[in-house]
Amino acid sequence: MGTAITRATEADAEIIATILEEVEQYYGGSAVVIDPEQVRRALFSRWPAATVLLSLDGGEVTGLASVSFLWPAAGADTSLYLKELYVREPHRRRGVAQELMAAVRAEARATGCSRVEWTADRDNPAALAFYAALGVAPNGGKIFYRAQA
Repeated sequence: MGTAITRATEADAEIIATILEEVEQYYGGSAVVIDPEQVRRALFSRWPAATVLLSLDGGEVTGLASVSFLWPAAGADTSLYLKELYVREPHRRRGVAQELMAAVRAEARATGCSRVEWTADRDNPAALAFYAALGVAPNGGKIFYRAQA
């Protein structure tokens, strides 16, 4: 396969915005238009909110993984939190997600993280099957909360 994984740069803000629009629709949200400038501010400012890894095949962006650091993880360790793993429709079931996950784990090791953590929606059987196929069991020890800022 001709897939390469690379870190997103500021020049990738527009394609990241487009993919985030696809993510919203994939999860059943309404059609949204995401401003690439908002992506630039979030990812490439003095305090970046996340790092985005892009999968490319022949120069075409086929998917992304968005990761952030969590601290403390265990003791004073740091973990890498996978917020989003998304493969664009025509590229699914071709190993892109596996390559992105391998890159996320490599990023965690390279930055000294002791683990990678993520959540998955219970109503996303494809994602749950993918993570099971990776040999990673769900961790039922936490309950997820969300509140408005």
